[in-house]
Amino acid sequence: MSIYILPIIFIFVFCYAFCKKVNAYETFVKGAKKAIPLVVDIFPYIASIMIAVALLRASGITESLATLFSPLFNFLGIPSQLVELVFLRPFTGSGSYALLNDILLQYGADSYISRCACVILGCSETIFYVTAIYLSKTKIKKLLYAIPVALICSLVGSILACLLCKII
Repeated sequence: MSIYILPIIFIFVFCYAFCKKVNAYETFVKGAKKAIPLVVDIFPYIASIMIAVALLRASGITESLATLFSPLFNFLGIPSQLVELVFLRPFTGSGSYALLNDILLQYGADSYISRCACVILGCSETIFYVTAIYLSKTKIKKLLYAIPVALICSLVGSILACLLCKII
């Protein structure tokens, strides 16, 4: 059933455009032309976040932080194997999924650690990535409370994810 969803959406959009007498192809091309300057504007922000994450992982800082904060995270209910994932998730989605892959390979898909890791990824967001994109296109430059609150919410979500996985 799910393999038909995307074709159905395309057919619906083209039928709707036809009924409204809109040239769907022309509209698509105009939208694509507007996307190019957007990509050019956003690219430096995306590149800087990705370089920062690569440097953090290559230098071993994330592993050191995970080891340092492991007792605190264990106290909060987050297994020590997931501390690096919790630290890395606010910065990068692809890096988080690479860590998830490592966790799934090491512990198996049905283990408590793997289930927690999957729920943590599902309930959290790449805060710094989204903020970088948002700031690149808006005039808002002061985010005094937004990032700390988002990070606290991400931590609370991780704690609740591990608690729910333990209960279920």
